Amino acid sequence: MSVETHEAPTEEKSRGGQRRARVLAVANQKGGVGKTTTAINLATALAACEKKVLVIDLDPQGNASTGLGLHADSRVRGIYPILIEGDDLMENVLHTKVPRMDLVPSGVELSAAEIELISVPEREYRLKEALNAAADNYDYVLIDCPPALGLLTLNALVAADAVFVPLQAEFYALEGLSHLLRTIERVKRGLNPTLEIQGIVLTMFDKRNNLCDMVAADVRHHLGEVVYETVIPRNVRVSEAPSHGKPVLLYDMRCAGAQAYIRLAAEMLKRERGLGQNAALSC
Repeated sequence: MSVETHEAPTEEKSRGGQRRARVLAVANQKGGVGKTTTAINLATALAACEKKVLVIDLDPQGNASTGLGLHADSRVRGIYPILIEGDDLMENVLHTKVPRMDLVPSGVELSAAEIELISVPEREYRLKEALNAAADNYDYVLIDCPPALGLLTLNALVAADAVFVPLQAEFYALEGLSHLLRTIERVKRGLNPTLEIQGIVLTMFDKRNNLCDMVAADVRHHLGEVVYETVIPRNVRVSEAPSHGKPVLLYDMRCAGAQAYIRLAAEMLKRERGLGQNAALSC
């Protein structure tokens, strides 16, 4: 794998050129749309672009942690004590098999956090406060949100600079997306005025299915350039990779799904740097 990089985006730097993370909440309240798969594989592709990346598993199911090779009985530290007890985030960071990529894992105890956070002062800002101390250690922080719009997802939206939305190319895609967009607008008005939509990526795309093309055309018509040109195909190797505890880029870099995530990362970096500046990644 060879990587061509250029000057990092200005929003990634602060205080005399120090790194300042760009925080992205990977969110969709509908389950089964490839959200976790997108979070771990986009993070892996960004790391391959020589970006320092942190993945925060904010889903009680812990699928991102499993997909990165961390078994449930190995999750001694994680996101739960950070949110509930105010633990230092960097003390709960684990290194992954991917160079330049770290993980804050999740576990079953996180299921109780939705209830426990209700009585915590400034409960919506717990993750944002924790990230303040860690943001200078990374270029990107990707938060894998649960498939629900509760207090955990709200913490992610308040902490995030932008929302990255995986969207399955299916009949009800736009209906589900409209609920998420309304939630983002409410968060923007009340809790995080700088929150924006970073982009929407179509997932589980089957080019043999006419419905996928129709949904893609509909989404692009309504939302325009916020939708990525890159689509993530339905791919067996992508589905197999989590059972081996690996991102698909490590499991089978040459498969169609892995190559799609590589293109997605390149397109994302190009978008963030602005038109006219290139970000190229080739294998």
